[in-house]
Amino acid sequence: MADSEAKGNQYLAEAQKKLKSSQGFFGGLLGGGSRQDEALELYVRAANSFKMAKKWNAAGNAFCEAALLHLKNGNKHDSGTHYVDAANCYKKADPQEAINCLMKSIEIYTDMGRFTTAAKHHMTVAEIYETDLPSPAVDIYESVANQSIESPLLKYAAKEHYFRAALCHLCIDQLNAQLAVKKYEEMYPQFSDSRECKLLKQLLERLEENDVDGYTAAIQEYDSISRLDQWYTNILLQIKKQIESDSDMK
Repeated sequence: MADSEAKGNQYLAEAQKKLKSSQGFFGGLLGGGSRQDEALELYVRAANSFKMAKKWNAAGNAFCEAALLHLKNGNKHDSGTHYVDAANCYKKADPQEAINCLMKSIEIYTDMGRFTTAAKHHMTVAEIYETDLPSPAVDIYESVANQSIESPLLKYAAKEHYFRAALCHLCIDQLNAQLAVKKYEEMYPQFSDSRECKLLKQLLERLEENDVDGYTAAIQEYDSISRLDQWYTNILLQIKKQIESDSDMK
């Protein structure tokens, strides 16, 4: 790991030197563009070396330098890709910086008309927020769902986004969750007939009754047909703890 970190620092120093030499009048005469390309490659090498050393902030910083340089050169796709690479590193050390990088990539992909890719990264931002800040996650899921129902290609995914938004609501407040489900049904009538909406209504009833067994049974029934992934398992456990906590207080 120490060797990888040393290599990362070496590549970083070389990248900065190449970039500096590409600037100015003489740099332009001597092939500034090719030196910038070399600097880009060195920044990515530095980032990958820092990743091997598990120096996540340093890796994220190096990917950000590459992303910024690509953006200055008009290479939006590569810039967006490296901002996502940076976010994946920052997620392990600095979640807020990961969100900042993802928002930059979302802006780039939206500007390019890559709305599906932008929506995917919006979901990642929401997942980062969920750990401690479910409220911003709600806003993001609702925004993505609302955009989805306007698109024939993305409409099928709206029910999942509304489902996630409602579960985040449940982590905060039951009444707001009830109002949210009603709003989603009005905005997207197909949501009413979905298994996701029916499960939400069951969970709300069980929460109101502090019925832990009924809550668990409803989830198991849903899971027997539509397998719940780790994201759903984690958030449903958080909600279940609220019932158990309320029961202990009585």
